[in-house]
Amino acid sequence: MEADLILTREMLLVMAVLGFTIVMFVLEVFRVDVVAISAMVILGLLEVLPPEQLFNGFASNAVISIIAVMIIGAGLDRTGAMGQVASAILKIGGRTEARIVPLVSGTVGIISGFMQNVGATALFLPVISRIASRSGLALNRLLMPMGFCAIMGGTITMVGSSPLIMLNDLIENSNRNLPPGADTLTTFNLFSVTPIGLSLLVTGIGFFLLFGRFLLPAGQTVEPSRPGRTKNYFAQVYGVQGDVYELLVTSESTLVGMSVGEAETEEHAPFFIAIRNGDDRHLAPAGEEMIWVGTVLGVMGERDRVEAWAAERELIVRPRLSNFGALLNPTRAGIAEAVIAPGSKLMGQSIAELRIRKAYGFSVLGLQRADEVILKDFRDMKLQVGDTLIIHGTWRDLGRVSRERDFVLVTDVPKEEQRPHKVGWALLFFSIAMGMIIFSDFRLSVCLLVGAIGMIITGVINMDEAYAAVSWKTVFLLASLIPLGLAMDTTGTAAWLAQEALALIGDVPIWVLQAFIAVMTTFFTLVMSNVGAAALLVPLAINIALAVGADPAVFALIVGIAASNAFLIPTHQVSVLIMGPGGYSVSDFLKIGGLMTIVFLVVILVAINVFY
Repeated sequence: MEADLILTREMLLVMAVLGFTIVMFVLEVFRVDVVAISAMVILGLLEVLPPEQLFNGFASNAVISIIAVMIIGAGLDRTGAMGQVASAILKIGGRTEARIVPLVSGTVGIISGFMQNVGATALFLPVISRIASRSGLALNRLLMPMGFCAIMGGTITMVGSSPLIMLNDLIENSNRNLPPGADTLTTFNLFSVTPIGLSLLVTGIGFFLLFGRFLLPAGQTVEPSRPGRTKNYFAQVYGVQGDVYELLVTSESTLVGMSVGEAETEEHAPFFIAIRNGDDRHLAPAGEEMIWVGTVLGVMGERDRVEAWAAERELIVRPRLSNFGALLNPTRAGIAEAVIAPGSKLMGQSIAELRIRKAYGFSVLGLQRADEVILKDFRDMKLQVGDTLIIHGTWRDLGRVSRERDFVLVTDVPKEEQRPHKVGWALLFFSIAMGMIIFSDFRLSVCLLVGAIGMIITGVINMDEAYAAVSWKTVFLLASLIPLGLAMDTTGTAAWLAQEALALIGDVPIWVLQAFIAVMTTFFTLVMSNVGAAALLVPLAINIALAVGADPAVFALIVGIAASNAFLIPTHQVSVLIMGPGGYSVSDFLKIGGLMTIVFLVVILVAINVFY
């Protein structure tokens, strides 16, 4: 920079908004999207940005691209294309951890390069479940390698992660505010980051092959089984065990006049999974349903405990399932695991408040939070992202759950693929979108929307499903943070911060500055979000590069890639998603993720300097 920049009133206002945003992200007083929208509104009230630029984020190339990527990913899922990938992996993967880990992790990593990594992870949770169930391998030996490689796979292309999707937009914004005489920064094409992304993915797979046996939790293996989860699996992992029995309520029973919800709170009560009152018989009895003389209850538990509880409550244990035999037949109903997904509307509400049985048609038998399994007194607990619900219902109802954005169904349940006859259309429009990105000059958003709208028109996915496929929380987060990044650029705040950072660091080699940017991005990613880190730090990185005569585009790329370095603590959506099913603790992430964080930083710094 030719002359020192002077701190102005506009810079102070922008830094105040920036500080507010970071503090709110760290403290988590409000949801991150609420904080981002608030920051955008504050910028408007302070008149730091012209009114016509305040809401430009909602029409930005990056936001529209992310919406289209989510729709395309949902379309591929609806056709069962991922099920075919799962079958291929099961066919050639064998039963050894050394073969399955690189095969699954590599596949998920490559797929993550073309769709959101949390989406790829959600698609592959049932795949990993099926593989663990059939091979007898512990699920927690497979999930973390798969999840970490999904995050790294998002760096293989410029559409694999939100920070990379928005990178070109951030660079174009910076081009409008370059100092006189500075060269215009070049943007990146679809495969510009592929050498770096593949280097990260290969390194990640190698890391788990070499050190996974020592670092991953020593999970309990499960006997191999047919598709789905066996009773033995749920007994081993969750302590949910026993068989199904019918209990007839007599006139002397203490349960007469109680609701199902009240009866379930009785000491030593079994799991209530079905009820018959008169001619009405069904699974998943609602908590408010009443128990009368002659009511038949379908319960699950260990025989001795069920018989003892029934004797205390004056209930008759039926010798066979005369009422619920057809309903509870293993070909029609069973147990599964469902994880509360990122962005789920169920967060912060209890099972009792949600009336899950009535809303979704299944019973909740237990809840796993991190590495703790809770089988009693969990109905009033507030649900969190990553909680695993152990549920019982018909395969039909559980299959419907798998299509809800609020849950990720981990267990592979018997169900028909939704629209396998549309797989050709899905692959065609996916290929058209990728081809347009590679071979045409159309904007990324236009290319991806061609693929998304093509899938909608051909019936791969309908419009309601397309709306449901979009994580609007991510959309509003990104669209609301773009104005803050723009304000940092236009007011000179980013340039002033770069000037002060360089004065503090002193005269150091370029690679040290690159390491500084990468480490700072990693820290911001952990305490706020990868989208927020990119939006705020790309302008700063570009100004630091300009000040020392380095390539600004390379420094911006370091931010875009380092924003995926989110392994140390389970704050990334992928980590949250695998934490419950894998039974991982925070210490597991600190131990394994700490080493992976260092490896990630070393690889991106070496790869960027080799390939750029």
